[in-house]
Amino acid sequence: MDIKLDPSRDDLPLVANTSHILVKHYVLDLDVDFESQVIEGTIVLFLESGNRFKKRSSSTEVTCPSESNEACKFRMPEPCQIPVTNTKTFSSKIGYNDFVICGKGEKDTSGKDGNHDNQEQASGISSSKYCCDTGNHGSEEFLLVLDCCDLSVLKVEEVDVAAVPGIEKFTRSPKLRNQIVHELMALPADRWREQLDYYARCSQAPGCGELLFDTDTWSLQIRKTGAQTATDFPHAIRIQYRTKPQGRSVTWTSDQSGRPCVYTVGSPINNRALFPCQEPPVAMSTWQATVRAAASFVVLMSGENSAKPTQLQEDYSSWHYYVTMPMPASTFTIAVGSWTEMKPEICSSNDVATERSFSPSEADFSPHIVFLSQSTLTGMSQLCGTRLCHEIAHAWFGLAIGARDWTEEWLSEGFATHLEDVFWAKAQQQLAPHEAREQQELRACLRWRRLQDEVQNSPEEMQVLRPNKEKTGHVSDSGSSVIRHGLNPEKVFMQVHYLKGYFLLRFLAKRLGEDTYFSFLRKFVHTFHGQLILSQDFLQMLLENIPEEKRPELSVGNIFRDWLESSGIPQPLQRERQALAECGLAQQVSAEVSAGDAVHALPFLPPRAVGPALHPWRGARDRRRRRATTVAKWVRVNRRPRKRKRKDREEVFEKLLPDQLVLLLEHLLKQKTVTPRTLQSLERIYRLSEQDAEVRHRWCELIVKHKYTKAYRDVERFLQEDQAMGIYLYGELMLSEDPRQQHLARRCFELSREQMDKSSAEVVAEMLF
Repeated sequence: MDIKLDPSRDDLPLVANTSHILVKHYVLDLDVDFESQVIEGTIVLFLESGNRFKKRSSSTEVTCPSESNEACKFRMPEPCQIPVTNTKTFSSKIGYNDFVICGKGEKDTSGKDGNHDNQEQASGISSSKYCCDTGNHGSEEFLLVLDCCDLSVLKVEEVDVAAVPGIEKFTRSPKLRNQIVHELMALPADRWREQLDYYARCSQAPGCGELLFDTDTWSLQIRKTGAQTATDFPHAIRIQYRTKPQGRSVTWTSDQSGRPCVYTVGSPINNRALFPCQEPPVAMSTWQATVRAAASFVVLMSGENSAKPTQLQEDYSSWHYYVTMPMPASTFTIAVGSWTEMKPEICSSNDVATERSFSPSEADFSPHIVFLSQSTLTGMSQLCGTRLCHEIAHAWFGLAIGARDWTEEWLSEGFATHLEDVFWAKAQQQLAPHEAREQQELRACLRWRRLQDEVQNSPEEMQVLRPNKEKTGHVSDSGSSVIRHGLNPEKVFMQVHYLKGYFLLRFLAKRLGEDTYFSFLRKFVHTFHGQLILSQDFLQMLLENIPEEKRPELSVGNIFRDWLESSGIPQPLQRERQALAECGLAQQVSAEVSAGDAVHALPFLPPRAVGPALHPWRGARDRRRRRATTVAKWVRVNRRPRKRKRKDREEVFEKLLPDQLVLLLEHLLKQKTVTPRTLQSLERIYRLSEQDAEVRHRWCELIVKHKYTKAYRDVERFLQEDQAMGIYLYGELMLSEDPRQQHLARRCFELSREQMDKSSAEVVAEMLF
């Protein structure tokens, strides 16, 4: 497609000067106010600077702010339990009733970019524009630059950590505040409880001097008069701020019962509209947070502990969470609402897995919070199961091992997509190895079709997995960089980095043999756990660990050229097209369809996955034969005249699992005409309006294509309840040029636009108006 890209509008800047100074720990103390739709309070940053932050000489290396070869590693603590501390340690020094910042309770109506209200709120300190260097040289003052957007910053001050009682017991320099912070951060891992306690105590210490600050569209800039280097700059600072209702990191909405809730959406600007932070991936830190809300709400966060509320006065509760494994600030998540805890039920023999207890160590290292759309929770458990497998895979690729350059998204999404199939096969305990392989081949065929659609309907530049090529991982002298197309709203809906990354890993696994590949993958995870990587880190180790006879034509350069640095379908994958066409179940479906003279042969369109509740492989051969003729049967039904002779036999249709329904509906979408009688029979026999979102989406496509007015209610329901998945349907409704369908689209959008995420709303608005 001929889509023009605008780097000034589409690229996301990461402006924090991480090469000079790093945030090592955050302490957040926040209040959630649903009436004003504002989160307000303070954040204390504990910083580290020094000669360790030097750029390495190799042109392929990135600035890695740490010591020697530990450049992109983070400390791994012992398994964590809830710290035993006095709850008063984590409460605000100001009484809850007195914690009022600039008109709390009144909805913030200031400018969207958060750049024009600080001069009036800076307590008399000048925040006019000034010229100063962000580095460690020259006579100008040092400037701390943080990633910040859509925030009202009210006050910035240095924290007098030397005033904390008892702080002198583990520091050699009790009067040197920066030295105190340095020694606090250097405590060994086995003293993590004490460390968290002192971080909390320090965060509540009095201020010892306000700092000058200014904001622009993407940053908060802070300086101290007379501090000319990062070493001189205060290493513990407190920022008083509040979010804005329209801030792009936070979504204020209602749950399915109409009760208010708020959660962090993260994408596309991560958390910089939730708190000032350092966004570049090298800026990994630990954190702890105290969040207060009305007692009727539950506060959930991505912490390592299972928090319990502390009751405060006037029907408010306080929740405390923490993380001791250094992570990017983008992994901080919060969800506040009237949540209900659902305990796992005892599973039947036909379910995905049986209930079992977990040891404390296993529980400590499982994912802490996963957000799933309600769309995955309807119908059978297949869709929810595969999505959960994908998100769990991110615990290894995305969290335990991260991308050093966020333009290399395939290192997270490609791996999660590839491992999704492996985990899903394991979750279906009754699945034999050869049955799992057949299922995975079917999913590969479906992904091939998706990838074909993707490359045909997206700009070529956005199909490249390594757009910065040899400059991947490079940053400016200050540590700032940009994420290519990070602000383009269409990127949120693209799957190229999922699909091409998946097919690259599938290609390597087939080339090396699955046993060799997965044996290497275990070694790779063990070696790089807790580190940030680039593509070459993975590929070089892979090639070094496989026998020479399996290396022909495999090199880092060739893989870069064929898979990561070119648009379109990679050449090695093009050559595999015939093998995909010969996939067993897909070939049978194609043959049966062709034999029935039903629709055009679609060899690359298998079911998406297999549902666990009814095990699909029992009597598989007989069922395949029956199901493969289903499309032909439906086409025969569709071609029959309305009045038929009584002796005509009725077609007998098998009960289909969700993946078979997706396949059936995709085939029928290729028919030029499907009668209302046929559509009515389809809905009745398969109860399509009660199926999972993947099936209902195809059903809605059929409704729209053939203007089946009796089922427009199903389209309305889908657009309002499955908002992200319904984006494509809005386009279909508008392209139909049917006034009733266009009116339906606009009416549904007006009803749901306030609840939609901002990227989805922006894309739909462009379609409709």
